[in-house]
Amino acid sequence: MKVPTLEQAIKFIKYAEKSNPGEWIAHSYNVAKAAKSIASECHDLDSDIAYVLGLLHDIGRYEGRVQMHHSVSGYDFLINKGYVDGARIALTHSFVIPDIRVYAGHADCTEEEIIFIKEYLKNTTYNDYDKLIQVCDTLALPDGICLMEKRLLDVVMRYGTNDFTLIKWKNYLGLRDYFSKKIGRSIYKVLDGVVETTFGFNP
Repeated sequence: MKVPTLEQAIKFIKYAEKSNPGEWIAHSYNVAKAAKSIASECHDLDSDIAYVLGLLHDIGRYEGRVQMHHSVSGYDFLINKGYVDGARIALTHSFVIPDIRVYAGHADCTEEEIIFIKEYLKNTTYNDYDKLIQVCDTLALPDGICLMEKRLLDVVMRYGTNDFTLIKWKNYLGLRDYFSKKIGRSIYKVLDGVVETTFGFNP
């Protein structure tokens, strides 16, 4: 797969943090951590690749306080460096259903970008790396990994709902169950800090 090395990925995320510091950086590291933990239990996934993809899924936020646009800017950032698989994840992670209408935030994209996203999603069949980062994106808060339901509510509290919210939630929960079945146990069994982050309990 065409993805950056871990060393290069860390350089990219540090560059992005200087350009646009914020909680999204800690969130990205937690997505990466969750992705690595789950991928480590899957014989057909590479845990190091999963970590890099998780770390860079939001790299498009280096441009500033953007919403849907970050999926395109992240894609462009990585595709211009030759990392086609990393670029793919930067875009697909925002669309658990390959339909641009599912995005809960503001569609702050140009008409050209909207057309590109629609065509890209139309012509893309999600693989397990797409699905893994989508599910891990809904498990990670800036302060740690949590129950999916807490993260889903966190997103709704910040961006609101739309006609696709419940459909998206069902798909996210379906991905949680898909990976749990794939590894033969609940994914929460292989994720650190879920109880502490979800319930604010620090023994």
